[in-house]
Amino acid sequence: MSKYFDLTRRSFLKSSATAGALVLGTYFMGAAPRAMAGVLAKPSESAKMANLFVSLRPDGIVEITCHRSEMGQQIRTALAQIVADEMEASWDKVVVIQGKGDPKYGDQNTDGSRSIRYNMQRLREMGASVRHLMQQAAATRWDVPFDSCSAVQHVVTHTSGKTLTYAELVDDALKITPPELDRITLKERSEWRYINTAMAHIDLKDIVTGKATFAADVLEPKALIAVVVRPPVVGGKVKSFDAKAVKAIDGVVDVVEIPAAKGAPQFQPKGGIAIIANNTWAAIKGRRALTVSWDDGKNGDYNSEAFKASLLETVSTPQKSVRAKGDAANVLANASDKLVADYYVPHLAQAPMEPPCATAMYYKDRVDVWAATQNPQADMETVGAMVGMPKEQINVHVTMLGGGFGRKSKPDFSAEAAYLSMKTGKPIRVQWTREDDIQHGFYHAVSAQHIEASLDENGGIDAYLHRTAFSPIASTFQQDATAPFSFELRLGFTDNPINTPNMKLESGEAPAKARIGWMRSVSNIFHAFAIQSFIAEAAHKAGRDQKDYLLETIGPDRIVDVTEQNAEYDNYGADKDAYPLDIGRLRKAIEKVADMSGWGRELPKGRGLGIAAHRSFLTYVATVVEVEVSDAGDLKIIKSWASIDAGTVVNTDTVKNQVQGGSIFGITAAISDGITFDKGRAQQSNFHDYRVPRMSDAPIEIDVEIIPSDAPPAGVGEPATPVYAPALCNAIFAACGKRIRQLPIGNQLKA
Repeated sequence: MSKYFDLTRRSFLKSSATAGALVLGTYFMGAAPRAMAGVLAKPSESAKMANLFVSLRPDGIVEITCHRSEMGQQIRTALAQIVADEMEASWDKVVVIQGKGDPKYGDQNTDGSRSIRYNMQRLREMGASVRHLMQQAAATRWDVPFDSCSAVQHVVTHTSGKTLTYAELVDDALKITPPELDRITLKERSEWRYINTAMAHIDLKDIVTGKATFAADVLEPKALIAVVVRPPVVGGKVKSFDAKAVKAIDGVVDVVEIPAAKGAPQFQPKGGIAIIANNTWAAIKGRRALTVSWDDGKNGDYNSEAFKASLLETVSTPQKSVRAKGDAANVLANASDKLVADYYVPHLAQAPMEPPCATAMYYKDRVDVWAATQNPQADMETVGAMVGMPKEQINVHVTMLGGGFGRKSKPDFSAEAAYLSMKTGKPIRVQWTREDDIQHGFYHAVSAQHIEASLDENGGIDAYLHRTAFSPIASTFQQDATAPFSFELRLGFTDNPINTPNMKLESGEAPAKARIGWMRSVSNIFHAFAIQSFIAEAAHKAGRDQKDYLLETIGPDRIVDVTEQNAEYDNYGADKDAYPLDIGRLRKAIEKVADMSGWGRELPKGRGLGIAAHRSFLTYVATVVEVEVSDAGDLKIIKSWASIDAGTVVNTDTVKNQVQGGSIFGITAAISDGITFDKGRAQQSNFHDYRVPRMSDAPIEIDVEIIPSDAPPAGVGEPATPVYAPALCNAIFAACGKRIRQLPIGNQLKA
């Protein structure tokens, strides 16, 4: 009998299969076709490339490469839909192949809600190119004009009625030189078969039944398991350690020191001591037995309460102006009716359900890595630097991700595995625990916001001042970075939609004492919280309805160019003519969600509705939340509604799922205690003290409606998150009269 019990996800699912057979059998009726069910399928040896993303097998099966990472957002399904639609491929003859890290694909960083925006056009062209080849092959064989042939569902048909299947045409098609783009005809929107429809998640059945390959499922037979004791303070390093007790533990193979990071954190490992063992349990036991003395370095004085006070002090005084129009300072100085408020949001952790994990094998001429990574090309660079090898010699195989939210685009865990494999000569799997993830992450920045507004005789905002201060993401890459760059300020700050003749936006400095990284919706979280909460406060002060006042405050339909007001604004890297800041679309989202929620209806005592709207990642989202607050201060979220205008969407079901998931993620920002620090150390360690929503915290129903649009595709994965916390807090005020200006909500309702 084994000396330890290692219950894998797959064995658990198998052992519970009988009990869940009825549920699973019912759930998967009508799910993805069998031919598409192979998760992370490998390319067939018989397949030949038609272009970068499409390969064809002799039997007509189409292999579509997904170069983005699947972490629950169903990108493997969506990218396949785009190609298959333009190719006129039969859906049951499509297999999705997961692309490795390779610059030939272009950008592979699966974050920023840009996978569809960056790739839809070229993937349509890839699919249409193969359709063209099939039509040309048939026309050549029949000796007929190209235009007399049409392709539909894996079959080319001539006007005479003759047909040939793609399988019959594969060899001929692959001998033809692919056409230039100007010879390719893309489908009209009315001809789309798969795009803009709800299609089943191709990986869902394999995920639920345990067949999908996640990072911890990569079981190289000879691989050893490593867990790492990392410096508790960023920038700290090992002074000394005693591993005698560790090496006495049965199953422990080796103890290896990982060098401390040098310079700015970047994506380097923090350093520390790795316990390498034959199994995970032995490695964890070894870690518990290790004695380490740390040099905490310059960040050993980091204390969250002191830092909070310093941030609030910063935003209480004038800072660097980043956008201005009119004379806000003078109007505010002479205002007879003024509203002033400060807002605060703590550090947050991404906390995906699957902690980071990677397996690596070092060879003299290459390194093979299997990782739950959002950005395999970053793994190539980081691993290469860690082992002293050119990035071209690093092979990164992407597994499924059990959530990511930005954490897994920072591949310190892959670099740890590669370094340990280099030192031991063995394949190594580095397994992070939940505690590792919570205490050694790249955290969402803590922030403070100060807002002042002068109200005119009708209660409207006549002048507006907003100061923001937060530790910049740039600090992860530059040691001396203390102020946000423009790319962080454009996340809900410089693109403020308030329509007022006098506006001044200012940004303060905040040195980083922890590793700062992007998290789902990034700076939009605290900027939207402050702005949308403040507008609701102003509505109450003016004696106005929240929704009506919000519409009045953002003003009439128009296109806003914030660069005309001295603001640096890159519009999420998109052309501002193709993706303008369109207040009309934001207004429609607000009006739509108000209709969905029955805004203005009478509610029982203790209940309230709150509304918030925000543009992020080029997408417009409005949310209404209904809550109930008891006399004792207990909060219950009854239901929420969301409308989204993301331009052209690929999978309507996925969009709704993403909005629902983004809403739940937004609840975390509102109810979690956040990540706090004392003596440079994260004080939280697991879900008992870093709270993520339980079922009892979430609404029973999140109703989502997509606003139809012919606009170019925009982001979907993140835009629903920023609006949730302010809508929730606005609903709380409507229910019980308590205003929430600082997150988490915590015990503020019971005070």
